[in-house]
Amino acid sequence: MDHPHKVYIALGSNKGDRLKHLQDAIDLIFKKIGKINSISRVYNTPALGFDESTAPDDFLNSCIFIETYCSADDVMQKLLDIETELGRTRHSNTGFESRTIDLDVLFYDDSVMASPLITTPHPQLHKRKFVLQPLHDIAPKMMHPTFGTSVSQLLEVCEDDSAIEPINIWLKNPMKQYNFGGYNYIAIEGNIGAGKTSLAHQISSDFNAKLILERFADNPFLPKFYEEPQRYAFTLEMSFLADRYQQISDDLSQLDLFKDFMVSDYDIYKSLIFSKITLPEDEFRLYRKLFYLMYKDIAKPDLYVYLYQNTERLQTNIKKRGRDYEQNIQNDYLEKINAGYLEFLKNQTELNVKIIDISNHDFVENREDYLWILGEICEGREA
Repeated sequence: MDHPHKVYIALGSNKGDRLKHLQDAIDLIFKKIGKINSISRVYNTPALGFDESTAPDDFLNSCIFIETYCSADDVMQKLLDIETELGRTRHSNTGFESRTIDLDVLFYDDSVMASPLITTPHPQLHKRKFVLQPLHDIAPKMMHPTFGTSVSQLLEVCEDDSAIEPINIWLKNPMKQYNFGGYNYIAIEGNIGAGKTSLAHQISSDFNAKLILERFADNPFLPKFYEEPQRYAFTLEMSFLADRYQQISDDLSQLDLFKDFMVSDYDIYKSLIFSKITLPEDEFRLYRKLFYLMYKDIAKPDLYVYLYQNTERLQTNIKKRGRDYEQNIQNDYLEKINAGYLEFLKNQTELNVKIIDISNHDFVENREDYLWILGEICEGREA
């Protein structure tokens, strides 16, 4: 999965309920663009550059640091859309005007770029104390990629002597509405192509979780199984059994003091579910006996999330990710896997299970769908 881009955004408002406009903008940025990592204090500043006869209200200014998978142009276009949604109307004249919300990209990674939509770093940021002070709150050591100077140094030499006053009200980070507290270990499960690895990656990145990924790609018997399933089924399932046991034993026993919890893209019981489908009855009975001997002392997840997708969507996802050995998987095999999981979960009494139907949600391409899934996972837990 690609690494997210690091973006710093300045926010300002001097019209209407200024604080509410700032908070609404942050909420929409989180909803439409990306994860909010940090938020500066809010500062009251005079409106600079306006015609004094208009006596404009002071601004409230802040700055946020986000991570996003959107391109620079996409970020800027989404910010313009958010401004419009919050009631700002841009006019073609060159004069300054009061606005419900003003959103500017200050830095996009350490890129130096110019397009019809966006120029980064922002060409005026080093001249504006009302930008530099809140930016300094959250990124004092950030280096300006053109000047080779830190934000702290830029603030120190800034010639803008306008008054800037912090207020004692803090903007809220919408990330806090998703509560994973109390979970030490979450397993994300689903059929082939359901998106469990993508979701585990995203949760790990957004919520500081240790990521445990199944090492299926290294299994030499998997391509052979798809070519000759009857011949290689038992060999494949035994190799998975041994590898999953080794991996989960190692990962669950190694505490990471810098992570808040663990999230995996598989659960050990998938070995039983798949083997029941792929093995003849006598081999399955032997396999099940070995399974319970090996796994009787392995820790179970505090939360087991099953991502259900219909067969058509699964096939679309499988084709999209393009693994050669998966391209001939038949619908009936995927349907048997779904049925196997649902039968297992229906009779499961030891696991805390949440089944989420994502057939009509594309959380990889659509951030709002991703946030919907987070809401489903955290439903009923106090923030």
